[in-house]
Amino acid sequence: MITQSGSIVAGATEARVATHRWAPTLGRLWQRALTVWAIPVVLSLVTLIAFSPVVWNGFVEWDDQINITENLGYRGLGLVQFKYFFTTLLMGHWIPITWMTFGLDYVLWGMNPLGYHLTNLIVYAASAAALYFMTLLVLRKATTLHGAALRIGAIAGTLFFTLHPLRAESVAWVTERRDVLSGLFFFLTITAYLKMSDARGRRRAWLLAGALGLYILALTSKASVMVLPAVLILLDVYPLRRFDRWTLLEKIPFAVLGVAGAAVTYYAQNANRFITPLERYPLSARVGMTFYGLWFYVEKTVFPLKLSPLYELPAKVHPLAWRFLLPAVAVSIIGVTLVALRRRWPAGLATGMYYAFTLGPVIGIVHSGHQLTHDRYSYLPGVGLAVLVGGLVGVLARQIAAGAFNPRIGQALTATGVLLAAGLATLSFQQVQIWRDTDSLWRYALESEPSCSICHENMGLYLGGHGLLEQAREHFERSLALRPDQANAHNLLGWTHAFKGEPKEAAAAFETYLKRRPNDAIALANLASVLMTLQRSQEALTLMQRAEKLRPNSPFVLMNLGYALGETGHKDEALRYFRRAISIKWDMPQPWFGFARFSNETGRHSAALSALGILQMLSPELARRIGPTLLETW
Repeated sequence: MITQSGSIVAGATEARVATHRWAPTLGRLWQRALTVWAIPVVLSLVTLIAFSPVVWNGFVEWDDQINITENLGYRGLGLVQFKYFFTTLLMGHWIPITWMTFGLDYVLWGMNPLGYHLTNLIVYAASAAALYFMTLLVLRKATTLHGAALRIGAIAGTLFFTLHPLRAESVAWVTERRDVLSGLFFFLTITAYLKMSDARGRRRAWLLAGALGLYILALTSKASVMVLPAVLILLDVYPLRRFDRWTLLEKIPFAVLGVAGAAVTYYAQNANRFITPLERYPLSARVGMTFYGLWFYVEKTVFPLKLSPLYELPAKVHPLAWRFLLPAVAVSIIGVTLVALRRRWPAGLATGMYYAFTLGPVIGIVHSGHQLTHDRYSYLPGVGLAVLVGGLVGVLARQIAAGAFNPRIGQALTATGVLLAAGLATLSFQQVQIWRDTDSLWRYALESEPSCSICHENMGLYLGGHGLLEQAREHFERSLALRPDQANAHNLLGWTHAFKGEPKEAAAAFETYLKRRPNDAIALANLASVLMTLQRSQEALTLMQRAEKLRPNSPFVLMNLGYALGETGHKDEALRYFRRAISIKWDMPQPWFGFARFSNETGRHSAALSALGILQMLSPELARRIGPTLLETW
């Protein structure tokens, strides 16, 4: 007993000695972990707080309805959904990784917008930490900063980027999940590449493989990161200063991926007919658009005022007009100055080249959409400007610490930096709230850009959808007055007249629109519906047959074709089209109404009553309109 106790005591003593032996090592590891991670964690939390109002935002009728609220394809994480993620080119994008995150959101949250916005916010907060580590490495390679001055510079650069209100659109808009997600992988790719530049042997190979894997994730989140190979070559030249044939060979897999991403993106955009034709905006216009874009994002970075969800592309772009000529002159002067100072200040030229590279895919050379510029297009270009700001702040911090300034001046500069960061955070806190709902989004857009015709159209669509048809009409007419070249306003006016019970005016508006856009199947279907109201059923049938050839799988087109056939006496054929419409979108009540009506009129009373039962679940109002007729016949 005594010997056993003694052994226990001896064992305990040895354990205490071992613990004391390891305690300094564990303490150092804990201290190092705190040193490494405390700053990025705090930066993520600050970013999260500044953008926190996004969790109270809803979905907005600005692509969210197409991508999220009306889209059944992404809802889940099963085999059917994964096939959708990797095959869909919806809205001109191939973004399977982004779709996966939306599928996960649906599994976790259903259709609650809070969860979708929370995911955006978490990804963006994680990006703050990733950007800090990336900035730390870039500044370490590009400057003589070290210690506290280096960390202060990285902190300043990170906050300048993450707290800037130009980021609000990317974070607060659910559809733009692709920006924050691809940005996170972009920062991690560059971080892995910079670490690889110092590594040797097996570690170097693993870091290269990791960088390639992260780049694939970035590309499949949003293809605008296709420019990364050019960015890596730029990093090799400056600040790494190791540009040779071996570094070029390392870029081959990155270049292959980048070219593939560019090709897929062009195919996706072209398949959706989003590419702006040169006939409309020739090369001379593209030059003006390019210079304007290069100046615009610098201006908005320095003066982030009157930001808008849409800066509309004008009907004509004249490069010699003051709006485009002044930016061309300013950008040219800045470019020449950076080249002249390349030996004394290589960071300036490197930043300018990075800025131009990352704007390349969206600046207007290859253009798609209605925009001249977008706030979200500043996401990747803004990183270079932020790193430059971080370097300047780091140098100032080193000078202050060395006593190069009067202490009061040092305190004033520090206070100014803190106030600027707080000001940016305040602006972002407010800016994300304009995305709260569709109404606030387009009212704000019109306050910022009163001459934006598409903003008037979107505001009118929102008002019309809420029954405010007269107010909607005013916005559509205002849009037409601002941009007579925009045919869509006629289409929207036709829609408004139709809902107001003015079929003659609706028909005239649709016909005007179709003279410019004769192959718009939905407009053809709308015109056909109005013509049926005017007892012009045979004309309506001809139009619907054209529409069906253009959009053979549109439930709306198939439904209207069914009504046109039924009204012209082809009731059995009408039922076939109602069935097709229902098979594509079973929860759409209007095809069930038509199926119930014409089933009853052709003596298929059981089928009519079954359709009525489903219609009562989908639309009690429509069921009440046809129910008494069916019951009376029965």
